[in-house]
Amino acid sequence: MSIQVFGLPVSRGVAIGRAVLVASSRVDVAHYFVPVDRIDHEIGRLRGARDGVATELQSLKHELPPEAPAELAALLDVHLMLLHDEALITATKGWIRERHYNAEWALSAQLEVLARQFDEMDDPYLRERKADIEQVVERLLRELAGQAGDEAPATAAAAKAMRDVAGEDPLVLVANDVAPADMMQFKRSVFTGFVTDVGGRTSHTAIVARSMDIPAVVGAREASRLIRQDDWVVIDGDAGVVIVNPSRIVLEEYRFRQRQSELERARLDRLRHTPAVTLDGEVVELLANIEMPGDAPSALDAGAVGVGLFRSEFLFMNRGGDLPGEEEQFEAYRAAVEALQGLPVTIRTVDVGADKPLERMSQQELRHEHGLNPALGLRAIRWSLSEPGMFRQQLRAILRAGAFGKVRILVPMVAQMSEVRLIFEALARARQQLDDAGRAYGPVEVGAMIEVPAAALLVERFLRHFDFVSLGTNDLIQYTLAIDRADEAVAHLYDPWHPAVLQLIARTIACARQSGRGVSVCGEMAGDPAFTELLLAMGLRSFSMHPARIASIKQRVLRVDTRRLAAHLEEVLASDAPQAALTQLQAGSWPH
Repeated sequence: MSIQVFGLPVSRGVAIGRAVLVASSRVDVAHYFVPVDRIDHEIGRLRGARDGVATELQSLKHELPPEAPAELAALLDVHLMLLHDEALITATKGWIRERHYNAEWALSAQLEVLARQFDEMDDPYLRERKADIEQVVERLLRELAGQAGDEAPATAAAAKAMRDVAGEDPLVLVANDVAPADMMQFKRSVFTGFVTDVGGRTSHTAIVARSMDIPAVVGAREASRLIRQDDWVVIDGDAGVVIVNPSRIVLEEYRFRQRQSELERARLDRLRHTPAVTLDGEVVELLANIEMPGDAPSALDAGAVGVGLFRSEFLFMNRGGDLPGEEEQFEAYRAAVEALQGLPVTIRTVDVGADKPLERMSQQELRHEHGLNPALGLRAIRWSLSEPGMFRQQLRAILRAGAFGKVRILVPMVAQMSEVRLIFEALARARQQLDDAGRAYGPVEVGAMIEVPAAALLVERFLRHFDFVSLGTNDLIQYTLAIDRADEAVAHLYDPWHPAVLQLIARTIACARQSGRGVSVCGEMAGDPAFTELLLAMGLRSFSMHPARIASIKQRVLRVDTRRLAAHLEEVLASDAPQAALTQLQAGSWPH
């Protein structure tokens, strides 16, 4: 019987093959109390497991083939960093010493604590980092149980067993989740796509899938329970649908779509280094969003003409109280700048706070229970200004990286003119400190992220001080509509097509252009082809997105005449249903 399973489309294309079903490899945890005289021994077991997993991960990283995506090595580094994170290991030792829990029980208890903290985070990218903690704990539990290192990873073992049964048939992986450390096996295997029960659009499995350009559907909930070993499976990575045991007609239809998709990918690949110029000669800047210096080569390879958003908070997260110093930050920023070979790099100052807490923050700063909304708390630039020493340290590191290439500073969540004054005072102080120390630094442009309605309404005033602005559409939608994206009860109301949202975006772009200042969009809208024509009609000429989206957006850009688009902009913005109005106009080929 044919069934359909629905999830989130995270990597385009169609994959067809027999299912390799990999059950969750989480180890059953024993629960018992450790006598006082065995506590040190139990902590030694934990330390030994940590060292064993670290060795395993380092070996996996060392054995990465040259063609492996940069994201994979970076994700292995994340897991290595988590292994030594005070919030995990030191706190687990506390459970052993204070509660006399055995190592497995202590790890599980601390995982529950951390999982709750991640679930309360507002940022979807950081919230989904909970999966990294879970995968690291799973490896530690396997090591404690004597399983790690004695057998191949579950994905590889399952693939081998399945190949013996399926012969030459293509294979797709079905699992509860796929750990980044196992992605090397995935890369070398015969899998043509994968389905996971959990995950989101910004989960690591989704990121790696996009970097490998492999069709994938995540968050399919019951997929691993409903799909049986050796079932024929179709993965529709465009629609987020998984079809199990399709009929012959459906199977042939998807095989045709698969061939068409492969041809389309080949055509898009040829556009990678084609200049993004509209039919009427407007040059459009397509930039990349990155999280770490190692992402820079991938951005160049995708055809990006710079980095429009370097999320510097990646350097600060999951480190316990050991935050990166000026030198460590400088080396990271310089590596990204040098990798871009003269192209611009926009570094966003650290975006942490009540919803993305650092371990060094005080309990008062972290307190967001009892109905308080962390999205409205001490975060982003508010937190940076409350930690002036840390803020100036980051500014000095960015300024120093500016001596090695074109660097821009982007400040998140600016909403007050008083914040603008304090930002530039901090910059002046950072420059003075570098002068006093005899340190070289370069010129930098300074921009503000427009993420709250107040900023969009005050953008003319902001532009008297800032060199450019960048629209963070994800937060702008959330704050404009008063919708918590993490709350499933209202998530369906999160609407990027809402007229109020579009009017704020159009206003920001128009004001920036009138002021002769730069303006870009770095939220999800930038990488969504459904919005490309509308944003171009508004006058946007700079888009920043995940590198994997650049070719498809470039294809849209090359096919449009911005003058004809702009002539119908007011008609779309005045509509109660802008998406329907745009679709209707597009169906008429944007008549004169």
